[in-house]
Amino acid sequence: MSTSLRNNRLAALALLAFALVVSSIALVFFYAPVDADGLNQKIFYFHVGIALTAYACFAWGGWKALRVLWKRDGDADLESYVAIHQGVIFGALTLVTGSIWARASWGIWWTWSSNQLVTFLILFLFYSAYFMLRYSVEPGPARANMCAVYALFGVVLIPVSWLSIRLANDFIHPTVFTSNGPQMSGSMFLAFCVAWAGLLTLAGTMYRVELAGKRLDERIRELRELLA
Repeated sequence: MSTSLRNNRLAALALLAFALVVSSIALVFFYAPVDADGLNQKIFYFHVGIALTAYACFAWGGWKALRVLWKRDGDADLESYVAIHQGVIFGALTLVTGSIWARASWGIWWTWSSNQLVTFLILFLFYSAYFMLRYSVEPGPARANMCAVYALFGVVLIPVSWLSIRLANDFIHPTVFTSNGPQMSGSMFLAFCVAWAGLLTLAGTMYRVELAGKRLDERIRELRELLA
């Protein structure tokens, strides 16, 4: 694939992300109704989407890690690293937005008695420690394999974190999506879907930008080594 075509696709993805994010903000604040919690509830549209996007990034990193071990795909190691990096970014945003929402709605920033909060924090810290492992080992096949195994272990925590939220059903994480469908009006569900689509597209854009930058760094480093 030519560089110009790649750049055009990245620009189109960035424009789509911008359009979806702007549209979601307009839908959330000017179209979706205000519920009983008042304006505090508006953060729901972004907090939940950010959390789901973090899960998606971690899962994508796990898939790329599997390709490292299964297919011996050299490019997949860097792709797994970038995906996990994006997942940690969105994981941090999940914790921040969740704390703001909890403080505004229920008067607390954090509670250690909530299993789902602690489980997500464990997931976040586990993947944050991934970078300590990666940068403590010299680049090469051994590092790629160790990081891949670590990333795959983390994938197990994703359904655990998700199920803890689903099963807890407490005031911190009230159940919105049930077997009977979303427990919200059509306008609220539309705003949520557009917001999540915007966040996923934004994550995809950030992933491609970082990946392109990392690959460029590798080429420059290789050229310096040849010229040295």
